[in-house]
Amino acid sequence: MTTPDVTVTVISYNDAARLPRAVASLRAQTHRNIEIVISDDHSTDDTPEVARRLAAEDPRIRYLRLPENSGGCSAPRNRAIDIARAPYLMFLDSDDELPPRAVELLLAAHREREVDFTMGAVTRVRVDSGRRTTWMPHLVAERRTLDGIAADPRLFFEHLSTSKMYARAFLDRHELRFPEGIHYEDQLFSAQAYCLAEAFTIIPEPVYTWYIEPYAAAASASISNQRHKISNVADRVHVQRLIDDFLVTSGHAGLREDKDYKFLKHDFRMYAGDLPYRDTEWLSAFAKIMNPYLDSLADGAFVQLPRPERVVLELLREGRLDDLRLAARGLGQPVAPREVTADGTGTYWGGAVPSSERGRRELDVSDLELETRPFPSAYFRHEITELTPGPGATLTLAVRTYDPGLRLPVGPQRAGLLLTPGKRRMTVPFRLDPVRPGVFEGRVRVDLGGAQLPLQGFAGTRHPVIRLQRQGLANGGLLLAPLEFPSLTARVEYRSGTAPHEVVVEPEGRGAGRLQVRWRPVGAALLLRRVVRRVDHPRVRGAARLVASVLR
Repeated sequence: MTTPDVTVTVISYNDAARLPRAVASLRAQTHRNIEIVISDDHSTDDTPEVARRLAAEDPRIRYLRLPENSGGCSAPRNRAIDIARAPYLMFLDSDDELPPRAVELLLAAHREREVDFTMGAVTRVRVDSGRRTTWMPHLVAERRTLDGIAADPRLFFEHLSTSKMYARAFLDRHELRFPEGIHYEDQLFSAQAYCLAEAFTIIPEPVYTWYIEPYAAAASASISNQRHKISNVADRVHVQRLIDDFLVTSGHAGLREDKDYKFLKHDFRMYAGDLPYRDTEWLSAFAKIMNPYLDSLADGAFVQLPRPERVVLELLREGRLDDLRLAARGLGQPVAPREVTADGTGTYWGGAVPSSERGRRELDVSDLELETRPFPSAYFRHEITELTPGPGATLTLAVRTYDPGLRLPVGPQRAGLLLTPGKRRMTVPFRLDPVRPGVFEGRVRVDLGGAQLPLQGFAGTRHPVIRLQRQGLANGGLLLAPLEFPSLTARVEYRSGTAPHEVVVEPEGRGAGRLQVRWRPVGAALLLRRVVRRVDHPRVRGAARLVASVLR
């Protein structure tokens, strides 16, 4: 048999439905001289039959079945490495794909200059919306060859093993294999590869397509989407400790601060947005695992974080779990704390001056400039304290606004609730009355039947915002909903019944937990939307323009 140039391993477990798509992306590679190893972690579904059928269709495909399930990705990859015949190796998960030129481009980079591995861009595709983005785009923006990870420690953030093509000799020389019996194996394997490599090449072209299912059922969710499990937290921290030990033994202890910053900005941040939704028992268990590890991190890693993230970390370390839930809402968004306290040297998150030096350092929100930011970007906090459904699609909201920087003048404030289904804005004015300094309350009645939808109807989700005005300037802020309330569903007969829609009001269920409104055309509106979308197709529009130009 001809020796293949590259062996691509597809690992699979109970994924018979998607395995053919992954393998098809390999059979469609522009570089044809490849070996495809399907490494099955002892599936109990139809994966064996599907894999054998695929192997019968293409002599480049080999099927490897593990004698028992390993419970992870490492063992099936390692067993495939043992039988791989090519001098270069790649890895693919059965729920993902390789772009057609992935093998060609990465192999060309190897042949251009002798390096230990090559890597490229990863395209992330949201299964629920189809939205495509590039994973860590700033790290793969240009073609470059680095003489080791010290040249750009930011690459610790790009810890995927699947975006790379490895020289087999490099893996064998260092006896580098995937760690078995643990989760988040990619992070340890990639950290080791980065540190052991004398040189590696980065190319900006896409070489991997990663499908993301954020709302997959718990039983089928990926490891990174099982953050609700305390064991998941323990697994992630365990891997970090293994990486820390490796950095020391491999002579890369000087990179610890960079790696710690990556942990705080990426790994911890993965959990932070979920903290408002966790109960006290879960948060206590989370703190018990996380806090000892946080105490071991370099101080310089914390300093690099945005202030709201540092506040969340400090509240966790102090065991202030109720405050933690409040602070974690709106991370990454301009959401103010409910209150702040000053002592002449700083302005601190919460109702009291911290007692410890570290607390005063980490909870000092002076750099948010709550009192002096330009009004359009000023921080407020808008919360729904009561939500009352009315007849039809009407809704009355009791809104409380916190203004810890005292940016609003004394007295009643003019406010508006903004909602934009399609491209047409719906504004409902209401009044916020002062309750005490820095706190205002008001009620707003919203009739969702009054929204002006496009002719073809509207299918989508919108999050209302609160608009405040001062001296001709406007400020728009998130509207936080109660974390739990029964979803409200109404049928709205838009345009005198010719464009009916189902409208659902619900809590967002993740992140900040905003108020969320969903529209869905039904009946005649759904049929009209399909017709308009066909007519609005680029080819149809192009043909219409061509006919119009001829008639002119």
